[in-house]
Amino acid sequence: MKTFLHLPVLAAAFAFSVYAADSPRQHLLLDDDWKFLAADPTNAAAPDCADANWRTVMLPHDWSIGQAIDAKAPMGGGGGFYPAGIGWYRRHFSAPADWRDRRVQVEFEGVYMNATVYLNGQKLAFHPYGYTSFFVDLTPGLHDGADNVLAVRVDNSQQKNSRWYSGSGIYRHVWLDVLDPVHVAPWGVFVSVPKAGTDAAQIVVQTELANESPVPKFMTVETEIFSPEDKSVARLDTECNLPAGGEGKVEPRFVISHPALWSPENPRLSRVVTRLKAEGKVLDEVSTTFGVQTLAWSPENGLQLNGKTVKLNGGCIHHDNGVLGACAFDRAEERKIQLLKAGGFNAIRTAHNPPSPALLDACDRLGMLVLDEAFDCWANGKNKFDYSVVFKDWWARDIDSLVRRDRDHPSVVMWSIGNEIPGLYDAMGAEYGPKLAARIHSLDQTRPVSNGILGWPADDKKPKPEDAQRQRHAETNWDSLDIVGSNYALDRHIAQHDKFPQRILVSTESSPPIGKAYQVADNAYVVGDFVWSAQDYLGEAGVGRWFYEGDPTEPLNPPRDPANPKPNPVMHGNDKLFPWHGANSGDLDLLGNLKAAAHKRNVLWGQEELALAVRQPEGDKQIIVVGWGWFPTWQSWTWPGMEGKSLTVEIQSRYEKVRLYLNGKLLAEKPTSRSQGYEARVDVAYEPGELKAVGVENGKEVAECKLETVGEATSIRLAPDRKTIRADGQDLSFITVEVVDKDGKLQPNAAQEIQFELAGPGSIAGLGNADLKSEEPYQGSQCRAFHGRALVVLRSAKTTGELTLRAQAAGLAGAETTVKSQ
Repeated sequence: MKTFLHLPVLAAAFAFSVYAADSPRQHLLLDDDWKFLAADPTNAAAPDCADANWRTVMLPHDWSIGQAIDAKAPMGGGGGFYPAGIGWYRRHFSAPADWRDRRVQVEFEGVYMNATVYLNGQKLAFHPYGYTSFFVDLTPGLHDGADNVLAVRVDNSQQKNSRWYSGSGIYRHVWLDVLDPVHVAPWGVFVSVPKAGTDAAQIVVQTELANESPVPKFMTVETEIFSPEDKSVARLDTECNLPAGGEGKVEPRFVISHPALWSPENPRLSRVVTRLKAEGKVLDEVSTTFGVQTLAWSPENGLQLNGKTVKLNGGCIHHDNGVLGACAFDRAEERKIQLLKAGGFNAIRTAHNPPSPALLDACDRLGMLVLDEAFDCWANGKNKFDYSVVFKDWWARDIDSLVRRDRDHPSVVMWSIGNEIPGLYDAMGAEYGPKLAARIHSLDQTRPVSNGILGWPADDKKPKPEDAQRQRHAETNWDSLDIVGSNYALDRHIAQHDKFPQRILVSTESSPPIGKAYQVADNAYVVGDFVWSAQDYLGEAGVGRWFYEGDPTEPLNPPRDPANPKPNPVMHGNDKLFPWHGANSGDLDLLGNLKAAAHKRNVLWGQEELALAVRQPEGDKQIIVVGWGWFPTWQSWTWPGMEGKSLTVEIQSRYEKVRLYLNGKLLAEKPTSRSQGYEARVDVAYEPGELKAVGVENGKEVAECKLETVGEATSIRLAPDRKTIRADGQDLSFITVEVVDKDGKLQPNAAQEIQFELAGPGSIAGLGNADLKSEEPYQGSQCRAFHGRALVVLRSAKTTGELTLRAQAAGLAGAETTVKSQ
């Protein structure tokens, strides 16, 4: 559920309200002025704790990303060799006198992990899971008209607890709600659309109400629907009796003529405004965005949105934002989705946890479909201190948080109850799989439920006595799902289609570079494919890396074995892989740049027609590519020292044939049909100049792409993604740093150390390059270019002005750029 953004109203001790000044509900952003200490003092929750010397931070905040990686860090390779530990956050605020008869609650969008919340020294709540949002009622311990101290202890010291980089701290937003005792329950508005078309739509608005007063209340619930143009299109009043201290529910139903439908191609958002009225007074008002759409799924038609079959060309993502760590800035989440959509994806899987509200808001606005995932394990763990420690006590509450919070997002088209769950084919899995699916269905019947299932319960060639029981447990799980998710075993499920024709399938994980596009395209009952991964990420050190045989910097480089020409070193997460601290498996690199190899999938899916790249030369040294990796290719024709030597050129093409030219000379003509995998390779003796691929249809040259040799590096170029940002302390400008030649062309081999200086009201929130084995920290004032590129992220302050970033490097002309904060 997303509250509608009205003009901001300044409030003492708070950032801003997202309701109008006369609204009965105050929704205050509580991100400012927190005191933070990376330690565990015994009196940190006490109101009189001396915190003046603690660091002042503004949320979102991740204390791990600001520190250097360390081979001995407790997170190990799985967590990217980052430090963890225990940290405390404290915030002072005043409670105005007019709050005396109100309910006051705080909402944490995400705290990693084991958050204990105190008010004025009194423990109020404990929340272990680092990815679900939760509310805490502050009312009983609030000091009216006086200073209050909200304190949060964050315990990420029990390691290991994650297989990827988690970050540490209050890494998402915190909100303070001030409510009438009679109000809409948290996440209490659920808008569903049983039927929708261009002529009309049926809309049901289920609203849950709470009466926390000592007297019963008779009220009117006013429900009004607004179009994307903010025009009122329908309104109904529903009467309701709420007992003292009780709850209630209303479900007004509407028929809207000629609705504005939401789709990935045209993501038009509508909203519902819910008002509670009693005795002529408005007690509460909530605005909820939604999309007018319907979902259906069947083996015959796959997944349908508004009656149209949609194939999911998806990618799995972890929650980090690269150089920003786990911090879920709204703009960072939006940029991520913009880049992924521009990179060819129409769907993401939030592997393996609920995402931030900001990410789903961006998906709603931009038209990105989402497979919203709950857990990486259930009662059986993958690490000693992971979610399995609390699963049995918390799974229902965390499922409720996931579904109730996210079910109004039109971008969410599927739920996932887990990923590669240990014990799925045992009694534990057979018990909890149906329970989790049923819990989601009880909260939302409009979307299908899936599960990312790894492998197959039995080996058909070598059956074992226990396989029959495991098969029964597997079928118990599969039969509880609307769409069966398959990690790296889609072929096995497809082979079983004749036996289980009612099953609908989705490839919840597949390996790069091309994923399962053919199986998706050729089978209606397969709704999509989610490749691992859409973007490089922190943690799971060494996934997808490549290296030359004998490379002394490769910690686990095996000796050549004549009987094993393709050695398989430890793939990821190993504590010996330092300084690797991230995974190199993405279509996009850590900075958000689309890799050359990613064009393979775009051509395969029909989203690009022609692409050109050059394979990293091997010579007499074999290149070893670790699991989930790409063979390295580059969109570069700048290879000094390779003159006269052979380079392999890859051409991806949807045309009948391609021709390859070097400096105007035709080198080859090759077919590139589906039977060739839409690809041709040509070995070329390198000489500087222009390399050009041309698509050929019916004998005619109809399209081209080319690579040109670039000159020596001469200068730095700074390119902000936005020249104007908001002076709210939250907004970001992502500045691409490039080393270029005299003609302004990117020098792909540049690796200079670049120094940065910022002047003006703001800060450098993060900076770095895409080299996942670099030991440079992601916070500071300098970083090295990697393949000619780096990134600097500027964060606004709460005062207006100009932010001027200057960049300098030895031997290069410097650069500067200005971003306005207003």
